[in-house]
Amino acid sequence: MPFTATVLTMFPEAFPGPLGVSLIGTAWRERGLWSLETLDIRGFSEDRRGFLDDTPAGGGPGQVLKADVVARALDSLTGPPRPLLYMSARGRPLTQARCQEWAKADGIVVLCGRFEGVDQRVLDARGFEEISVGDAVLAGGEAAAMVVIEACVRLIPGVLGQAESLSSESFEDGLLEHPQYTRPRTFEGIDIPEVLLSGDHKRVAAWRQDQREETTRERRPDLWAAHLEKRPAETSAKSQLKSAKARGE
Repeated sequence: MPFTATVLTMFPEAFPGPLGVSLIGTAWRERGLWSLETLDIRGFSEDRRGFLDDTPAGGGPGQVLKADVVARALDSLTGPPRPLLYMSARGRPLTQARCQEWAKADGIVVLCGRFEGVDQRVLDARGFEEISVGDAVLAGGEAAAMVVIEACVRLIPGVLGQAESLSSESFEDGLLEHPQYTRPRTFEGIDIPEVLLSGDHKRVAAWRQDQREETTRERRPDLWAAHLEKRPAETSAKSQLKSAKARGE
């Protein structure tokens, strides 16, 4: 059974969006390596007017998606158990490591919130994991759901053309990816770094590793600190000395 991503949403028309194009879309529509299904939670309202939200308990602005409506939608699903994810600005940050775990499962179920969010009781009762794709608030969870699904699907064996390209990507070993270049050799007066044209694979590999370390140190001090902790003491000391020299200390 292929990896199945099920999205619980008020707006199923938002999908597949970018999930339906390029290698991700081909792996779904033509190769059957994964599948996407949407479930309109509006169809599970028992209110004669079709309402699926209500005012927040304790007062305050906006509306909250009702626990019973979300529960009925979720309970209508069949098949093997899958991780339950709720897209939320207050959730734990999305990481490559978590995506690797989910990609090995039978799939994921993603709940897209709206308004002020979802009644906490259904999140707790059904065991949803709250996930954030960044320190920003969106109007709903649909765009965030697409991010999570794509991040998982691209890790499924066979989805990408060259599986080895995954090994040097950002976050795979705790470092960010090195810069990439291609023809033309000169663009607006800027040349491709000469080492990349040398044909010396060892020099190229060393340059790329240096670039990955430098980029990580500058842009993500948190990742750089974690990377240093994992390295042997001697190597760490050497890298710290190099970083200090780069800063002119």
